Amino acid sequence: MFIDYTQVELMAGKGGRGAVSFRREKFIPKGGPDGGDGGRGGHIIFKADTNLRTLQDIRYRKHYKAENGGPGGKNNRSGKYGEDIIIRVPLGTIIKREGSIVADLVISGEECIACHGGMGGRGNSRFKTSTNQTPRKYQSGIEGDAGVFEIELKILADVGLVGFPNAGKSTLLARLSSAKPKIAGYPFTTLEPYLGIIKYGEYQSFVMADIPGLIEGASKGKGLGHQFLKHIERNRVLLYLIEANDENPKQSFEILKQELINFNPELMFKPFLICKSKQDTFQNEKDDNPWLNLEEPFIEISSVTGYGLNKLTHELTKIIEANN
Repeated sequence: MFIDYTQVELMAGKGGRGAVSFRREKFIPKGGPDGGDGGRGGHIIFKADTNLRTLQDIRYRKHYKAENGGPGGKNNRSGKYGEDIIIRVPLGTIIKREGSIVADLVISGEECIACHGGMGGRGNSRFKTSTNQTPRKYQSGIEGDAGVFEIELKILADVGLVGFPNAGKSTLLARLSSAKPKIAGYPFTTLEPYLGIIKYGEYQSFVMADIPGLIEGASKGKGLGHQFLKHIERNRVLLYLIEANDENPKQSFEILKQELINFNPELMFKPFLICKSKQDTFQNEKDDNPWLNLEEPFIEISSVTGYGLNKLTHELTKIIEANN
């Protein structure tokens, strides 16, 4: 199950209490204070993990509390640090607190301390002065950070498929990679993003994302538009798929492009390709071919027969390598 948003309540550990202790050894009747400091409370840390693709594990655990720090001991021994909690998340995860971005984890192994553990309290040895040789004063540990955090995932991929429902995006992804998205001949088959690895050359590959089909008005939230469009923001190349038998491919391309721009104007600057999909079904009995009105160049493909797929892969790799 693909989960790309959840909320969690985090509470870091409290610092340990400082100790009150006095040195007591034979022949040293007044050894003085030797109470150690308390240990730091455990942090709560988010860590990016390339093996994860969804926030599913986090969604079903809403509360996290790290271990408290241990109390200080005699002989100036510091208390044990509380154990940290590490929450592993997929690459592309954004951590928010009260609407502000705390971290944006896009590199494998990247970490963010969302809640810092409280500092341990000072033991009585810290309070010894020239006028007070036997202090009994100590400090309690400080409370750790706590709060409610929003966890949002935006898929990281080299190529993002953009198109209306039933444009052939899932079929293309399945043909080029080993991904197995649900495929059927009716709209809205894909209800969640899928990722596929497309291999080319020796030991080279890129990631393609099948984003659920867009409809006009998606940028205003129509048809769960916002939930789908956010995954396009981080794709390096946009691949528009328009059915070969579309009666007005120019208008369809403009609608798709405008929905993206309305959602995030920066998307207009991303490199893109246009595919005339389902070429094997193309029937043009009219004298005027509507595809001639499309001002942008396009590639004809058929995911069923494999026509044009080598050319498409070659063109995509050229754009990806040029934008590394």
